[in-house]
Amino acid sequence: MTEDKPTEPAFDRDRLLGWMAANGVEQTTHDHPAVFRVEEGLELKAAMPGAHTKNLFLKDKKGRLWLISARQDTVIDLKRAPKTIGSDKLSFGNEALLYETLGVRGGSVTALGLINDPDQRVTFVLDKALWDADIVNFHPLTNTATTALAQADFRRFLGLVGREPMVVDFERLTS
Repeated sequence: MTEDKPTEPAFDRDRLLGWMAANGVEQTTHDHPAVFRVEEGLELKAAMPGAHTKNLFLKDKKGRLWLISARQDTVIDLKRAPKTIGSDKLSFGNEALLYETLGVRGGSVTALGLINDPDQRVTFVLDKALWDADIVNFHPLTNTATTALAQADFRRFLGLVGREPMVVDFERLTS
């Protein structure tokens, strides 16, 4: 009996950036040392314009998968979020499931990983602060770079991958 090896994701950084160029999604990508947590990259991000993000890969008690992308300084209350997004109790999804669905490893979670989820197993929740930002910054499937997209290009990306985000005002949830 052979063990099933996880299949490689369809897109890695280079294929993603090439796909964006071929599909008219303009972006600027900055290389930098690996960043695993929001706090680690604050100095790097200070020189890059736009809204920087934090991204949470979650699973609820019913097995539904969620990706929440929010501005880096947004507080996300995981106890209050389920009622707002229509999920059951949320916990962090494991690394194997993250790789299987979005094609990234921990520390590289990104909305751009939705390109690796053609079956739309992951429900995408977007912070209103990002939806309203002129420029948004995400990892391009690796935490050794940051990709900046004008809002129109980010929305074009979402349209091309067939995603309509659930936009949530997380700031309002905490007040």
